[in-house]
Amino acid sequence: MPRQKRVAAIHDISGFGKCSLTVALPILSAAGIETAVMPTAVLSTHTGGFTGYTYRDLTGDLRPFAQHWKSLNLKFDALYSGFLGSFEQLDITGEIFDDFKEAGNIILVDPVMADNGELYKIFSPEFAVGMKKLCAKADIVIPNITEASLLVGEPYRPGPYAKGYIDLLLKKLGDIGPRQVVLTGTFFDEKELGAAAYDRETGSISYLLADRIDGYYHGTGDVFGSALLAALLNNFDLQQATKIAVGYTTASIRRTLAAKTDIRFGVDFENGIPQLIKELKLG
Repeated sequence: MPRQKRVAAIHDISGFGKCSLTVALPILSAAGIETAVMPTAVLSTHTGGFTGYTYRDLTGDLRPFAQHWKSLNLKFDALYSGFLGSFEQLDITGEIFDDFKEAGNIILVDPVMADNGELYKIFSPEFAVGMKKLCAKADIVIPNITEASLLVGEPYRPGPYAKGYIDLLLKKLGDIGPRQVVLTGTFFDEKELGAAAYDRETGSISYLLADRIDGYYHGTGDVFGSALLAALLNNFDLQQATKIAVGYTTASIRRTLAAKTDIRFGVDFENGIPQLIKELKLG
């Protein structure tokens, strides 16, 4: 029996609304990966479309969490960060990466800070500079187009995109430090949408697209990132893992659209888990 792989997921957790840890934990666990969680904050709901939510910041707990894990001599096959709410959390997460980095493990950063051409209102423009420093420590980064443009200092352009623009963002992101980049929200016409994957060491770029579904669906970035990491840790290469993540995310959106679920609640990723596991184990 091969050794079970282990991930440390550093994200916030919302009691209701499928995103962050309530997405990462079930997807990674179902993929056979032991998942340790380090919550950066606890909310009653996520912030997309809801009002009156509670928010408890857990910045003060992050270093003690990491110190206890270190005392237990825990090893991780991957460290996976998502939404980080402050400069201090960026700095602490960078320290955690340094403490737990080993030859052969993966540091994956989802630089959650912007979308649709705008930085999230809770962040100042300087936050992108701090996030860039964190991305420099990563092996893989998975920004959307807006986040990519902020990280590399390129003007944001609304889609459909020219391949030259996507390739420019990918290569400039690779220059920050990560050896692999997956750029979400990539599309070249109104028919397809997906991601572009870039391996800096080989120079290869792949475009993994699926039929476009109109609308904005909360939590899809977390669904995508968790499925991508699950595939990578099940020994798929970057192109294959990106294809799996695009397909899984698209199917989750399609189920949600068909059920006419309130889009604030998140997408139905749960009913797609059996198919995801089939792909991971039979691929």
